[in-house]
Amino acid sequence: MISPFKILTKDPQSKARTGILYTKHGPVKTPVFMPVATQASVKALTSADLKDIHAECLLSNTYHLYLRPTTKILKQLGGLHKFMKWDGSILTDSGGFQVYSLSQFRKISEEGVLFRSHHDGSKHLFTPENVIEFESEIGSDIWTMLDVCIHAKDPSKRDAREALEQTKRWAVRAAKHYQKVVPQQNIVQNSDGSFTVNNSLLFGIIQGSIFTDLRKEAALHMAELPTHGYCLGGLSLGETQEQMNDAVLAVTENLPENKPRYFMGLGTPVEILNSVERGVDMFDCVWPTRVARNGMVMTDEGRMNIKNACYRLDERPLDENCDCFACRNYSRAYLSHLFRSGELTSHRLLSMHNIRFLTRTMERVRESIENGTFLKFKEEFIKKYE
Repeated sequence: MISPFKILTKDPQSKARTGILYTKHGPVKTPVFMPVATQASVKALTSADLKDIHAECLLSNTYHLYLRPTTKILKQLGGLHKFMKWDGSILTDSGGFQVYSLSQFRKISEEGVLFRSHHDGSKHLFTPENVIEFESEIGSDIWTMLDVCIHAKDPSKRDAREALEQTKRWAVRAAKHYQKVVPQQNIVQNSDGSFTVNNSLLFGIIQGSIFTDLRKEAALHMAELPTHGYCLGGLSLGETQEQMNDAVLAVTENLPENKPRYFMGLGTPVEILNSVERGVDMFDCVWPTRVARNGMVMTDEGRMNIKNACYRLDERPLDENCDCFACRNYSRAYLSHLFRSGELTSHRLLSMHNIRFLTRTMERVRESIENGTFLKFKEEFIKKYE
């Protein structure tokens, strides 16, 4: 299957690369960080805020949208883009991880996964086929397949093998059903190498936990299926940095180069850079906004906690190098006051800054890859940040 992904440059000393992923809502420059709009909203931020901080693609979640407001309602209201007033790209997670992490009851069978809603306890069934239907109703640009997720911290290989085998069988069914839902693969490559895309894209999820042989097997299997890109699932869940890096490399070394790779749920700067070095193109995480609501701020000089007393009289912006609305207009002293006073505006401003920090970091990552200096940039960034 043709993938509307164009590689622009490759780093000569690593697997890092820059590219453009074309969707029906426009191009997305990679490597890219995608803010998480789990329930059709990035917490504390508006769609206008997201444009201001240079977000190009958002991540939303099929599990949450299926339960509330329901995918049927989203379809009736014209789809998620119209619903949340967002004209950029949207990728939807299949909800497999949320079923694993949120449901008080879940039962996995060959048919799918039966679970209880964390809202009211009502029973629901996700199958590889109906998840594709739900994502179609949502109207997102990139759909992901239903998978079986297990915890990556100290898993048994037997459990990892069982989860992988079920994920592989479901992937075959999901790819087949996608072709029924989207029978016309209307992706046209233009004379300049860009793509015109009129359909939603399909990404397969690669499992295998921390076991490199299982990750390799999963990657090779997914590479044989008709998909437009690949997701690395089941990581950043408690494994060591070395285990994460080894698992990522086992995947990227065994995937075709001409399709994008997306690390699900990774949003810490150092780990993102390590994965870019190993050939990953896309990232998302709730971490930047979650820590912002606790007063944690990312800067070029490292992390800072705005609650600390030393910032009460500090007239500098959060980060001298940042161009976000918070840094352009307010001092650390004012933001410290807002947070200490329990003002919700602090959540908005700190969240805005943290996401802009990551989108700005990805801009610098792309520039360094284009200049052939990525590893030098990574080394200097980590030295300052840590």
